[in-house]
Amino acid sequence: MSTLETNLIQPATGTALQVGASGDTITIPSGATLTNSGTATGFNNPSFFGKLAGGTTIAVATATKITAMTSAEIDTNTAFDGTTFTVPAGEGGNYIIFGQISFDFSSVGSDGNRVDCLIYKNGSELFNTRSIFSSGVLTDTALPASIMTTLAATDTIELYGYTTQASGTGAVTITAGYTYFGGYKIGT
Repeated sequence: MSTLETNLIQPATGTALQVGASGDTITIPSGATLTNSGTATGFNNPSFFGKLAGGTTIAVATATKITAMTSAEIDTNTAFDGTTFTVPAGEGGNYIIFGQISFDFSSVGSDGNRVDCLIYKNGSELFNTRSIFSSGVLTDTALPASIMTTLAATDTIELYGYTTQASGTGAVTITAGYTYFGGYKIGT
């Protein structure tokens, strides 16, 4: 092993500089600091995010997938179709997944008493946040959910909503302004 000591490395031609080759491991030793003063790309990828494009409704007492999350969409690996995130090949690892659902009971003239924001993995519930309102006078609320989890290639992640009402039986409106879904890979 030899040591290269220099204060500046620049590409001989063009503007791109490559360190190492495919399959190489580049090590930053303990005690060293890696400082980025420019644009960092390729970190926390894949990542995805979308906001609900328009209001939609969900039935009472039925877990319902929230679709059309295509407003303000971010999709670094073409793995999010606005409804489902599918982990790309070779991108298994630890992920932060988050979402929020905005429930509006006033649109059906009813009072809500329970709302759930659920994150599904491969078609089954992975994580759930829930609020229960015993007085049954809820007209609208936004409920977030987030989890750190390990995902494998081809795993699917989706956002679901669930609600019950103290009065009324009509479908509950999910509002676009405060409903969103996203996530990103952390580490390696």
